[in-house]
Amino acid sequence: MRADLSTSTPILHVDMDAFYASVATRDRPDLQDVPVIVGGGYRGVVLSANYLARRYGVRSAMPHTRARRLCPQAVVVPPDYELFGQVSASVMENFRRVTPLVEVLSLDEAFLDVRGSVRRLGSPVAIAEQLRATIHDEQGITCSVGVAASVSVAKLASRRAKPDGVVVVPPEEITSFLHPLDVGELYGVGEKTRAMLHRLGLVTVGDVAHTPLRTLQRAVGDSLGKHLHELAWGSDRRAITPRNVAAFGGGDPDKSMGAQETFGRDADDREVIVRELLRLTAKVTTRMRVAGVAGRTVAITVRFADFTTITRSRTLAEATDVTQEVYATATRLYDALGLQRARIRLVGVRVEGLVPRETVQRQLVLGERERGWSDADRAVDRATRRFGAAAVHPASLLS
Repeated sequence: MRADLSTSTPILHVDMDAFYASVATRDRPDLQDVPVIVGGGYRGVVLSANYLARRYGVRSAMPHTRARRLCPQAVVVPPDYELFGQVSASVMENFRRVTPLVEVLSLDEAFLDVRGSVRRLGSPVAIAEQLRATIHDEQGITCSVGVAASVSVAKLASRRAKPDGVVVVPPEEITSFLHPLDVGELYGVGEKTRAMLHRLGLVTVGDVAHTPLRTLQRAVGDSLGKHLHELAWGSDRRAITPRNVAAFGGGDPDKSMGAQETFGRDADDREVIVRELLRLTAKVTTRMRVAGVAGRTVAITVRFADFTTITRSRTLAEATDVTQEVYATATRLYDALGLQRARIRLVGVRVEGLVPRETVQRQLVLGERERGWSDADRAVDRATRRFGAAAVHPASLLS
């Protein structure tokens, strides 16, 4: 489908390719050429699968046992929800650098209205290619982009672009693109509506388009009939509604952010435990800085081998998003427990009472260095956005 360089196709639908599987394997060269399933477990369901596994029929939400029967040679990796949220936040930040009109649908897809950005960044197609290159360069994953005049057509176009491509549907090609499709492919048409339309003899989008509006409304109702008619002709002009979605990690995203980890085997070595507290703290504060928030209350969770769980918290004098400040508080909370060789199953770190970062005015301290940990954190953030999450680590976390 030819690339339309005009501004008649200002809506982009950007969809990450096999997002969870791509993120889970991007730093694993040994998994690049083998089928991979993310999540599952003996009684669980598949969260995602890479394209090699999908060739065997493995799909998300499929019972794990069935997925293993379809593809017994697949490698199963556990989901890292904190990492998924971090990568998603960085991707969405790239979208908002292009336009403020970003409607986030999930962690791995969003609509963008770029009509206000073409003078600065070029045509919608150029913007789509720029986004794809930036995301691949910074995050090491690929995405597909649909470019069209409307939300519904852009959504279908991105599906045709997969994997790792761009499909443009100019206004004059909308009907030739839409009408051969099954009605079930229309954006927002679910299985029940598809089955109902099939029973009425409306199998393709073209069938719906060429059914008189009043006839269609008598069959399915006024509101649905009008909506389906607009979808079938690509004439819906729903505006992009800027909104975000909460990332993985638990808790109310407006009030707290946290992370926790279960040890592979119960730990009783303080050095091992506080090192894990540092790793978790770095995850949490990175997410906070991406979200532009800071918090005053630091809390830790400790779960023992017998599943007894305790929490402790401390409220700071002022809100912070600085890794070392949160880590120091978390470590003090842990040491105050006075645990001596206790077998610990899980630890967690949470920052609560989140407020917008720009509302925080830090009190200057006499003799304090002009450049401190906050500047170091932001330098690390820039490096990870460009080179990936594995680019920079605290020295104590290096193997």
